[in-house]
Amino acid sequence: MGAPPKLIQSIERSAAILEIIAQEGGGARLQQIAAIAGIGKTTAHNILQTLAHLGYVQRRPGDVRYHLGGRILNLARIAGDDNTLRRRLRPVLETIAHKSNATVWLAVPSGDEATYLDILPAPGQPDPVSSSVQQREKLEGSAVGLIFLAFVPGLGKRVLTTRTPQTNDDILARIETVRTRGYALDLGGYRLGTHGVAIPWREKGEVRASICLTGTEDHLPRARLVRLAWMMMKEVETVPFSNVE
Repeated sequence: MGAPPKLIQSIERSAAILEIIAQEGGGARLQQIAAIAGIGKTTAHNILQTLAHLGYVQRRPGDVRYHLGGRILNLARIAGDDNTLRRRLRPVLETIAHKSNATVWLAVPSGDEATYLDILPAPGQPDPVSSSVQQREKLEGSAVGLIFLAFVPGLGKRVLTTRTPQTNDDILARIETVRTRGYALDLGGYRLGTHGVAIPWREKGEVRASICLTGTEDHLPRARLVRLAWMMMKEVETVPFSNVE
């Protein structure tokens, strides 16, 4: 038998804390976590602060408990079946495509990028290039990316720590606008001549995906995009909840 591996205590404790939160139903108080893990509250707090900065845990407004964060839930999604999510949301994508007469995209956060899982062309239009499915892109610049930066806890802060202060100021202002409106507009900034709007799709209060529609600037002027955003937000409310806990 080989020598036992040299374990790093801080990683052991971090993994234990994540397991405790999961075993407690996805949320646990600091005192509870420290007691179960058998470590001091200060140590537990420091580890939780690090995990929160990295997006693996989060705290919700008005709730003192620590919850599993979007980044770890995203890892679970990657390890699971994207086809399940695609099938669940396909009916609402089809409805949005029909009502908007625009191309509709389904994207999910993937680490510090966005991955596209599905694309529906505008009615009567040819299918978009198939290589666009599973395409990954940076979060900054696109309407989909702004949705994730605005609504996935800790993601915006983590991504922006790697950017220049000048870039941060611009993106922070756009993120705040998205949070206020509830949707993100793209008026040719990502691709010249193309306009789009993206909204979040939430399940049990957490943003799991973004739905975006795009078209030419003539077909989708700003005023129409705003009207379509409200239509999209109403339609996604019809998606049934998953029975999987």
